[in-house]
Amino acid sequence: MDADLVMPLKHPSTGKSRLRGAVAAQRHAELVLALACDTLAAVTSAAGIRRVLVVTSDPAALSELAGLGVELVTEPAGGGLNEALRHGAELVRADTPSGVVGALQADLPALRAVDLAQALSDAAGRRAVVVDRQGTGTTLLLSAPGEPLDPQFGPGSAALHQASGAIPLTRELPSLRSDVDTEDDLRHAAALGLGKRTAALLPAERAQLR
Repeated sequence: MDADLVMPLKHPSTGKSRLRGAVAAQRHAELVLALACDTLAAVTSAAGIRRVLVVTSDPAALSELAGLGVELVTEPAGGGLNEALRHGAELVRADTPSGVVGALQADLPALRAVDLAQALSDAAGRRAVVVDRQGTGTTLLLSAPGEPLDPQFGPGSAALHQASGAIPLTRELPSLRSDVDTEDDLRHAAALGLGKRTAALLPAERAQLR
């Protein structure tokens, strides 16, 4: 079943604080943006994805993302991650009230379109969650058709989403489970195979990732 995805993205200069030090300080924002670009490149080529909204505090600063075929919308003032996702879901629902809405993390630089398409197929219209490789976080949350997204991201989100009725998808889906918060996560994603933007950024920094 086709889905519309909402992706939250902090300004690259302030996002991914736990990843600071993975590259030179002056290139941190570039790395954060590269992670998002590679994620979106896979998303927009995946079967079953109809629309992608990126919710951010500063759409003008991320205008290059529009070239990937996504929409940029401004997040609510003073809201957090879940509020941003609810806002994006409401915008999608206004146009497709009976559709499936998903929330996807913006830090999946090894994402393969086939893994995302497989997750949509496995969900089969049910509220579903893809748990990260550590087993505690969420990389993808899908609503049932016409039902609330009800995002509960944050510490222990995998358990919270399952408690809210989301079915955990059990297929391996390695590239969809490998979000990047730390240098160890980045090494793991590199072993899977990074997208072009992240891979192009890292060669000069590779010694720091060993």
